[in-house]
Amino acid sequence: MKIAVLVLALATSTSTLAQSKSPVSDALREMINGREKNTVAAFEDMPADKYSYKPTADQMTFGHLAAHIVEANNYFCANVGDVAAPKVELKGDEGKDKLVAAMKESFAFCHTALAKADDSKMNEDIKWFDGKPRARVWAFLGLAASWADHYGAAAMYLRLNGLLPPTAKK
Repeated sequence: MKIAVLVLALATSTSTLAQSKSPVSDALREMINGREKNTVAAFEDMPADKYSYKPTADQMTFGHLAAHIVEANNYFCANVGDVAAPKVELKGDEGKDKLVAAMKESFAFCHTALAKADDSKMNEDIKWFDGKPRARVWAFLGLAASWADHYGAAAMYLRLNGLLPPTAKK
């Protein structure tokens, strides 16, 4: 019974996207709620005194990972939605409360930016990290990939500290 409901929901979602004029933008708009929920929960679950934790000397601290996620969300979502990114400067040592608040704000910005996303703009040039032009589609793909990568990294940091990541909890 549960499988049939899941298949029906997936088929409905897939057919809705197939009929859309912006199926990639629509997919990102559908994805963000789950990605936001799990990523923010991971950073809320980590104790404040563990924000300076890093698995090895060459890796970033958990706090720096939070700052990196804020920067990535703002950059990718601004480019996907073709809107200006907010000016936020974090180093990763601001403390749990400030970093979690900034992460929530970055996801709120993403909701606003993704509301303006339009697949017809995917071939337009944007300025990439290296300052060179790239097609906007790079930001669409980068956003989806960064959400997965960043949550995966946070989940590993949690596990290395004896905590279950949000998606592993019953």
